[in-house]
Amino acid sequence: MSNKSNITEIKDMRREARKHLEQGAVTADYEADRLELLKQLNQSLATELVCVLRYRRHYFMARGIHSRAVADEFLAHSNEELAHADSLAARIVQLGGEPDFAPQNLEDQSHAEYKVGADLEDMIRENLVAERIAIHSYRETIQSIGDKDSTTSDMLKRILAVEEEHADDLASLLSGM
Repeated sequence: MSNKSNITEIKDMRREARKHLEQGAVTADYEADRLELLKQLNQSLATELVCVLRYRRHYFMARGIHSRAVADEFLAHSNEELAHADSLAARIVQLGGEPDFAPQNLEDQSHAEYKVGADLEDMIRENLVAERIAIHSYRETIQSIGDKDSTTSDMLKRILAVEEEHADDLASLLSGM
């Protein structure tokens, strides 16, 4: 009896997989609020892109006795933030959305601000503030997803771990100033 039940389930699964092929990875059993999640992911994308730009500026503008090591850290963080942005954009597309790269929308959608920083210490501080905002935002999004979209949740957890490393690096740099 359980064998027949299993065969029926497989047939149903195969039939369902053939429906709505245009939805790609979003299958009938997808439980998250897709539109709300796409909005949150685009906000995270905007946050990452603003961080890329801020870190890049700080890389080029770093001056002072500790500037070379700090600038190198800024560049490494910028590159990692860009990889986060790419991951977020790819997931947005997988969920049937469109990643928003429009420059005019970045400031409004980003959780973090683009602050130029007056000096090296101020640059470190502004980046640390942005990392702390990103950490809070990712934790909230992960919590709101719960177990409704494990793929997105896992991706965000990986990004969160890197953001926490960035915050730790920056706090260490700040304490050494």
